[in-house]
Amino acid sequence: MKNIVGVRFKKPGKIYFFDPGNLQITNKDFVIVETAQGEEYGEVVISNRNMPEENIVKPLKKVIRIATNKDKKHNDENKEKEKEAFTICQEKVKQHKLDMTLTDVEFKFDNSKVLFYFTADGRIDFRELVKDLASIFKTRIELRQIGVRDEIKRIGGNGVCGRELCCCSFLGNFETVSIKMAKEQNMSLNPSKISGNCGRLMCCLKYEEDVYIEKINRIPKIGAIVKTENGEGTVEGVETLKERLRVKLKDENGESYYKKFDAKDVKIIKNVEDEKLDPEEKEHLRELQELEKLEKLDTKNKAGDDL
Repeated sequence: MKNIVGVRFKKPGKIYFFDPGNLQITNKDFVIVETAQGEEYGEVVISNRNMPEENIVKPLKKVIRIATNKDKKHNDENKEKEKEAFTICQEKVKQHKLDMTLTDVEFKFDNSKVLFYFTADGRIDFRELVKDLASIFKTRIELRQIGVRDEIKRIGGNGVCGRELCCCSFLGNFETVSIKMAKEQNMSLNPSKISGNCGRLMCCLKYEEDVYIEKINRIPKIGAIVKTENGEGTVEGVETLKERLRVKLKDENGESYYKKFDAKDVKIIKNVEDEKLDPEEKEHLRELQELEKLEKLDTKNKAGDDL
């Protein structure tokens, strides 16, 4: 077992583990820690606790000290510098006529580097911009291209549910979301209904995916032929979470009728899936497939903090 504390550098953001040494640190404390990019200022969100060493990514870097008033003042000064740097960089982008949108600026705590985050449709040659910025700030300059999901995370907002966006409140990392998840959850394949503020598939499609997969593996698919107490029929609809089936049957006169059964009360004769999409969903499917490709590309190219 190893004594650790969990530190977050941005809210929301990923939690990183550090070795507190002999320090007793509580939640909401601010600390100065050692990272691959130098000293960093962060907030403790997990106080001292023991954790199995196999759950820790090594090497475990150290907490240098609990932040002093001087450290807090220096961090506040950096935040003010970031606002000024944002304005300066925007002006330089216009001067160089670069097709990019600046979204955020971050000063490293020890002022060893300034990071400028931006979005753009393609690759940008910003070498001259970097030279200009380096001459102004007299430190190392790094420009990072981010995706639209990261941009919205930094801007903030509310989702269609009325709550603050998940990426702005608690999500530390973006996970891959797919059209398949929407299908498995019987959601409308309409981009306007299953896309978030960023224009990508909604992150919340991932939340119940494990539950749906578990239940889907237990129940017949739409199109399956099943045996019921009323005879053989074809599954026409599925209520996945309730594990209920809508089955098409035929009476003595050969007339079709529908009846609902619990999945546990039917026996599968032939589990053939008949994927049914209405004309409107077929029309939207290609657009959703493009969104899915873009979402995967965003995840692949997402800029991460190497701590």
